[in-house]
Amino acid sequence: MTEPAAAPRPAAAPVPYRVTEREEATPDTATIVLEPVRRPLEPFAPGQFAMVYAFGVGDIPLSVSAVDGPRLTHTVRRVGATSGALHALRTGDTVGVRGPFGTGWELPAVAGLDLLVVAGGIGLAPLRPLVREALSAPGRYGRFNVLVGAREPGELLYRAEARGWRAGGEVHITVDRPDEHWQGEVGVVTTLLDRAVFEPRTTAAFICGPEPMIRATAADLVHRGVAPDLIRVSLERNMQCGSGHCGHCQLGPLLLCRDGPVVTWTQARPLLLVREL
Repeated sequence: MTEPAAAPRPAAAPVPYRVTEREEATPDTATIVLEPVRRPLEPFAPGQFAMVYAFGVGDIPLSVSAVDGPRLTHTVRRVGATSGALHALRTGDTVGVRGPFGTGWELPAVAGLDLLVVAGGIGLAPLRPLVREALSAPGRYGRFNVLVGAREPGELLYRAEARGWRAGGEVHITVDRPDEHWQGEVGVVTTLLDRAVFEPRTTAAFICGPEPMIRATAADLVHRGVAPDLIRVSLERNMQCGSGHCGHCQLGPLLLCRDGPVVTWTQARPLLLVREL
């Protein structure tokens, strides 16, 4: 009997990629498009991440915010030394990339299910390729809702693109702190669940954002009747090696760079009972 082929192993050493496009998304967030200088990495799936190295500074995990052949797209928010260096990249600059790492979102194989995407802040970045993939298969799924929350209007990502998503589903957006020009919803993202039309018993949900938002959203969905195994969440810890050897990303029995970051709510719920400090 022939043994199944082993899954491709992520690159152990950084592979050079060059910045070919850069778009300022918000004052502290930018989307960068990387193309391989030589041989590309193995293809990434929505939800997976890369370790992106700013030479001389360090590397951090970044989820892909678009899947486009050998090109890698990442949306990075400036919060520290390494993310600041990556945010400051310009066209023509070179970075090192390792990956792909982790698990992906995996749209359900069962046709006809309603899809519900819930994103908080920068959490929309790893969900963006999932939204694109779902919209590329019109008629395969039932009702499609995208719920987006941000602290304030200036922090909303992909605003122009999100308007186009309405051609294939419902998009609802809310902010915590409105400005004088905001005319939309105000409040946390869970308040949008009452606006989304879906059948809980046949709904697959995908959630990414701060842990309090993940806990509140998943708990609300389970209360409404969505099966915990059909709720997928993306978790984040201090990922460093990307291969599960250093242990910095451990959450209970999971090493999130290897067993995550995307897991079911059945797996995540008991682990998130212990809140981050």
